[in-house]
Amino acid sequence: MTIRLLIVDDDPLVRAGLTLMLGGAEELEIVGEGADGREVPELVARHAPDVVLMDIRMPHVDGLTATELLRARPGAPEVVVLTTFHADEQVLRALRAGAAGFVLKDTPPAEIVAAVRRVAAGDPVLSPAVTRQLMTHVAGQPERGPRATADGRLAELADREREVAVAVGRGLANAEIAAELYMSVPTVKTHVSRVLAKLGLNNRVQIALLVHDAGLLDEDRGDNP
Repeated sequence: MTIRLLIVDDDPLVRAGLTLMLGGAEELEIVGEGADGREVPELVARHAPDVVLMDIRMPHVDGLTATELLRARPGAPEVVVLTTFHADEQVLRALRAGAAGFVLKDTPPAEIVAAVRRVAAGDPVLSPAVTRQLMTHVAGQPERGPRATADGRLAELADREREVAVAVGRGLANAEIAAELYMSVPTVKTHVSRVLAKLGLNNRVQIALLVHDAGLLDEDRGDNP
């Protein structure tokens, strides 16, 4: 199955470089390019990409706004954010808005291709190490949702769904969750889908951020006094 990729970046050299590096990858087809977030709705409607590789900093409509608007639409493509920072505040806001992950602009081409493939398959592109880094960074952010609000939302989950949500928050893949919680991978996928539906979330990254807001990662590690 060919993955249709749209590249959006205001720097023509970056777009040309990405097109050159990714254009020959198996299973990837670059269907279009954009120079600003305001072009995204029309480009998506015209090219029907599976994944959008989106720069965050653009002059007119930035990648954050474009991601929020795009992911609010039904049937929207997945978004991978392009950035120069590991834990930039705008990256975190993009993840909360529904981006499935991010890649650094100096990431080797093979890793960018792997990230696009993972996102197209429904998996986030945040490794456990990156997830921990983001969770550490977001911990002190003033706009972070109140813990009581996050607790209230997670209270809608059944016990098993809550366990799966915490495991997702720790950055575990489905197979790892299945092994840890003694269930099959299809059952894990079913629980993840139910968590997303009950909480009105776009993807696993948003589950991780909500679990962190509720303080469940600290409790899971036994770090609370």
